[in-house]
Amino acid sequence: PLFCSEAPAQALINVVPEPNSIVIGQGNYLLSRSTTIVRAKSLEKLGGYLSEQLGIFTHLRMHETVSANRKKNLVTLKLDKSFRGPNPEAYELEVTPVRITLKAKTEVGLFRGMQTLLQLIPLPDSSNAGKFNIPACKIVDYPRFAWRGLNLDCVRHFMTKDFIKRYIDLLAYYKFNVFHWHLTDDQGWRIQIKKYPKLTEIGAWRKEADGQIYGGYYTQKDIKEIVAYAKSRFITVVPEIEMPGHCEASLASYPENACVPGPFEVGTQWGVYKDIYNPGKKSTFTFLENVLDEVLKLFPSHYIHIGGDEVPKVEWKENALCQELMKRKGLQNEEQLQSYFIRKIQKFLESKGRQIIGWDEILEGKGPDSGGVVESWRGIDGAVQAAKSGHSTILAPGGYTYLSQDADGLSLDTVYSFDPMPPGLTPEQQKYVLGTEASMWSEHAPQETVDSKMFPRILAIAEDAWTNPARKNYADFHERLQTQYRRLAYLGVDYGLERKAISYQTTFNKEKKAFTINLTPTQAGIELRYAIGDTLTMAESRLYGRPVTISSTATFITQAEMNGRLVGNPIYLSFITDKALDAGISVEEPYSPEYSAGGVKSLVDGIRGTKNFRDGLWQGYKGTDIDAAVDLKKEETISQVGAGFYQSISSYIFMPTSVEFFVSKDGAHFDSVGVVENNVPDKDPDTFIKDFTLSFKPREVRYVRMVAKSIGVCPPWHIGAGAKAWLFIDEIFAN
Repeated sequence: PLFCSEAPAQALINVVPEPNSIVIGQGNYLLSRSTTIVRAKSLEKLGGYLSEQLGIFTHLRMHETVSANRKKNLVTLKLDKSFRGPNPEAYELEVTPVRITLKAKTEVGLFRGMQTLLQLIPLPDSSNAGKFNIPACKIVDYPRFAWRGLNLDCVRHFMTKDFIKRYIDLLAYYKFNVFHWHLTDDQGWRIQIKKYPKLTEIGAWRKEADGQIYGGYYTQKDIKEIVAYAKSRFITVVPEIEMPGHCEASLASYPENACVPGPFEVGTQWGVYKDIYNPGKKSTFTFLENVLDEVLKLFPSHYIHIGGDEVPKVEWKENALCQELMKRKGLQNEEQLQSYFIRKIQKFLESKGRQIIGWDEILEGKGPDSGGVVESWRGIDGAVQAAKSGHSTILAPGGYTYLSQDADGLSLDTVYSFDPMPPGLTPEQQKYVLGTEASMWSEHAPQETVDSKMFPRILAIAEDAWTNPARKNYADFHERLQTQYRRLAYLGVDYGLERKAISYQTTFNKEKKAFTINLTPTQAGIELRYAIGDTLTMAESRLYGRPVTISSTATFITQAEMNGRLVGNPIYLSFITDKALDAGISVEEPYSPEYSAGGVKSLVDGIRGTKNFRDGLWQGYKGTDIDAAVDLKKEETISQVGAGFYQSISSYIFMPTSVEFFVSKDGAHFDSVGVVENNVPDKDPDTFIKDFTLSFKPREVRYVRMVAKSIGVCPPWHIGAGAKAWLFIDEIFAN
């Protein structure tokens, strides 16, 4: 028989996402210059696309025709209205030694099948010399979910029009069908609105810390071109216009829409800004409806994303117009005022035949009216609540789909393990789950770094969204991925890492008073570079071959090398040699298991933390003080004590308000040697590392005690007001 088994298919078929049915055949089809594409006249655009893509992947020019006299050496596209598939994107691809036939009920089905065909073609090299063997097979395929998207943030960092079109091609290649375009936020307004020119004259540009002006925007002509290009790839572009929060750039342009008097500046820091639109002014809604009117003319998508996330409501509580509106409408709190805002915009968009999408915060208060779509990013609970309430939902939980996170914290296998169908839903409730999407937030991802963050992990999301879960298998996916790496390289994609690239171990030799660092790569195809100093470059680093020893205070840097370039984040290990090194230590309050740093001994291991609080070197305490006692094991003469702390208010991590140090000879009676007060501003959004250090006259002591006072809870002005605040420490030292 021509088609005989599914068992050996994976040896030859390395398609991503995994098709839902593969039966391997006997022999191969030989694609060559004499191959002809046969398609109906109505399929001229699709035939042209296939011919163009075959040219990219084979360097061959294929002839197209609407009919063929011969029966061999053909690639036939069939629009078959009798073809039965479970959804419009279903297709059937049959490869025999004499012809290839691709059929579907719809053009989009044919297009999806073309991507499978393109991935079956070997890449050109010296061995195939213009002739490409495609394994005989029969593939019947269709997607599991109707929404398979990418959310690309072009606000924090601007992406060029050509870059976006390139990504649309890459999305199409892996059968995604939604491009969610994040166009407005605190740090910029990226879409031309002709009625309000200041949005791009002012709102599209921000002044960076170095004085440079940064920004850009898309003209309406640019947007029409991108939307049309995406349509030709059967991808829907869904714009996101943020409201009622994340609108600092808009308020900088038109401050009359704010709750407090301006002026405002386009945001220059990441995080959440407290300034939001004022729903107590009718003019605010007039402004937003006029903006949306122009947006609707540019984007034919049925769905319009209006954000709705991370809305600090302090200004609403203090604004007379907002409070008057609440009283007039019988709104019990500011959460219900947000629901009023969302529902008013929803009603406007529905009057234009469109449907809103909002992040899961729109469920708060009274929630959206029926018809509102909820995108769940804070885990899956929002999606479950939405589906159970009769709202359609899209799953984009940060712990699985936020590819803006480095592979250090979100590995390929974790992304692949995600099931977009939440557990516990009835079959009727499951119908409300539209699908899933990846998110690429660009705070730390300028355009040139997006490839290495997105790939290869977005291929795991492609399979999460497309493939029947019964057919998913990580080992098999990882094997197919090796072929995809060659394809990505061929397409010019600077793909990155699958996981944290380097595993390291450090040991301390008491006799030699030296640290030894042992490195291990965690992924095939990478080598390790290292340097001792403040920077690491390819030219000035060494190739790691054996453990490295450091016998003095120094910084060791290591980074992975792949395909001749440095990839992933460098690991910084800063070593100090002091009298508390390898001392005994105990703490009164337990640290959080989430941020253990390997245990309490890490506070006297001589290794300092980095600016990444998830580096495994910081120990976290939630809502409590830190009371630690260090046993130097013998009496030592010391004149300085200190400890290192971390602040990142967007992550709810604050400096201690003060740190007091005590010393003792017997461990029972302690004398205070002084208090160090914090001088780091608690409202500064930057990341800080600060040593609280105290000097005094030399004393003979054996024990050092440190008490660091926590701020306790996030202050009233903070987005997490009232939530327990974190206190992070990396080292206690004595000299």
